[in-house]
Amino acid sequence: MPVDATLLAEIPLFGTLDDDEKKLLAEVVDTRTLKSGETLFRHGDPGHAMYVVSKGQIEIFIKDHAGQKIVLTEARPGDVFGELALLDEGPRSATAVAKEDSELVELDRGDLLLLVTKRPESALHMLGAMGAMTRKADMLLRTRVARNANEEIESEADRGGVVLRVADWVANFSGSITFLVLHVGIFATWIGLNLTIGETAFDPFPFGLLTMIVSLEAIILSTLLLFSSNRQTAADRIRSDIEYQVNLKAELEVAHLHEKIDEMREDVLARLNRMERTLGGAPASAAAAAKPAS
Repeated sequence: MPVDATLLAEIPLFGTLDDDEKKLLAEVVDTRTLKSGETLFRHGDPGHAMYVVSKGQIEIFIKDHAGQKIVLTEARPGDVFGELALLDEGPRSATAVAKEDSELVELDRGDLLLLVTKRPESALHMLGAMGAMTRKADMLLRTRVARNANEEIESEADRGGVVLRVADWVANFSGSITFLVLHVGIFATWIGLNLTIGETAFDPFPFGLLTMIVSLEAIILSTLLLFSSNRQTAADRIRSDIEYQVNLKAELEVAHLHEKIDEMREDVLARLNRMERTLGGAPASAAAAAKPAS
């Protein structure tokens, strides 16, 4: 139904219009009233109008592949939404639900053209609203897409500091042939030297100093290896978590495809039924039910 011109005066988008222009616009735009919890439009619906909130609050949200609800914005009095589908004539990119009893001003393409013709600066207001939504959606996408396991692990390593990096280096080096050859060489030189010089040996048999050094090395080495092992366990946990998210998204996507196929099947059967009725034959569903199972 038409809008009261005094209502338009309270909305920032129409604030620059003079009284005659507000009256002209009020005659062509419509108002929509929504009860709390009522859906205005859903994701994928055709977009034929944009809306300005004059009273109440509208929640704009989407659902990701994991089925989680992502709130893009909550439109309050004076806020514009739904302009993207109106401008590009594409389907709705989100779902709009009233969080409380609300009243909206509805503008279709003709109303929008009239408004922009009268006040070109109103287009900047709508572009600003679109830009804010795009920025928020972009930020949400950055945090909700599938993560790179290697980047996550590197980030954890950076938070661990120098100690974890040293532990990783020691773990890698202690598992190499170089480590084994180096220690065999040191032990052989140590033992051979002390056996050769006899009474002046700095570590005579049974080589107590060497035993103490090797014990201390084993304690330090085992501790560093445990550090590295704990970090590897954390890395495996990150990989498992990411794999779970990817598998969950894939499962939900497959379920969504099944729903789409079922909808297409029902639509085809409905079309066939209409064709059969038009031709005067039996409905396709009845014919299918009467056909014996193979």
